[in-house]
Amino acid sequence: MAKDLNIFSMVHLKIGVKEFCTTVDTLTRREPNSMLAAMFSGRHVVHQHPETGYVFIDRDGKHFRHILNWLRDGVVPSPEEFSKYSELIREAEYYQLLGLRDNIQAFLNKRKDDDQNSEKLGAELTRIDIIKSCIKSNERIRLRGVNLSGLNLSNLDLTNIDFSYASLRTVCFKGCDLRGANFNHADAEGAIFQHASLQSSEFIGANLRNALFVGANLYNANLISAELHGADLTNANLEAASLDKDANLEGACGENVNWQHFEDAQFSGVSLNFLGPLSRLVFLYLYICLVGATNLNFV
Repeated sequence: MAKDLNIFSMVHLKIGVKEFCTTVDTLTRREPNSMLAAMFSGRHVVHQHPETGYVFIDRDGKHFRHILNWLRDGVVPSPEEFSKYSELIREAEYYQLLGLRDNIQAFLNKRKDDDQNSEKLGAELTRIDIIKSCIKSNERIRLRGVNLSGLNLSNLDLTNIDFSYASLRTVCFKGCDLRGANFNHADAEGAIFQHASLQSSEFIGANLRNALFVGANLYNANLISAELHGADLTNANLEAASLDKDANLEGACGENVNWQHFEDAQFSGVSLNFLGPLSRLVFLYLYICLVGATNLNFV
């Protein structure tokens, strides 16, 4: 391969028996001090197969797609099996991809801390256990009364799952699909529901103190008698959701919340920052005119 490579030059690699196609830019930009960057920097002559044009590297290519994806977007790879991370670290060290190695190690350390936190809180299952249950079951998954406190369940598809009476303290449901999920009487204090899909979910009598619902979609959710003291509902969609006078929203934050079609709700101590310059009285007047609810109580 000629020395006058440019960043747009195509590169065909054969790692062991696996073949890959990428560009000089991908191989040199993110980790400029790596072996791959040095090979294709233009400073060295790289030998190609005379017929196919492939550059051969005598290495097992099983994990090289993860290497390329890291170089492309800088996201820590997610091998199918947790044990594969040790193999991936060895590959990163071989190619002198120190950024990848360090980021994988940081990810593993965080995961270890999360697992230890879950153990301290007495979690009876792990994230892997939940994923396996979702894969194996075609019916509604029932985790009624189970202790999952401290787990990271972010970005999972948990539609219609039954978490009723479960202990879910500080569980991370960020980005989860929780449509139709049952959280009735669950203890989810401090749980994270950021950007979660919670349409038609049930939270009757649930402990949601200090829970984070930033950007969550709670359309048609049932929050009757829920404990929402200190919850963060910023940018949440609560259209057609059900709250009654027993729902405690004291100290909750409600900036830019969609409160449409609320009736019988008590907003004691709620931060109504989404009103902007409008006063509470003007909001209440407009709400009554547009929605027809006359029994809202702003204390």
